[in-house]
Amino acid sequence: MKGVFTAIIEKAPEGGYWSICPEVPGANGQGETVEEAKASLAEAIQLIFEDRVADMTRGLPADAIQSVVAVA
Repeated sequence: MKGVFTAIIEKAPEGGYWSICPEVPGANGQGETVEEAKASLAEAIQLIFEDRVADMTRGLPADAIQSVVAVA
């Protein structure tokens, strides 16, 4: 799954950086550098979406239609 999301990155008081994504509640990351914080955030977003898909498709009937939709 690919997408473009907003990363808000700030310096952490204890050192390094922390990041959040306002489009994905609960997604946050941290790292010693800005790039590490962004990579950590990207991983968190991916894990959240994988978990949501698994949760929503659990127990679907075999004849349920699953497709892909793109949002511009």
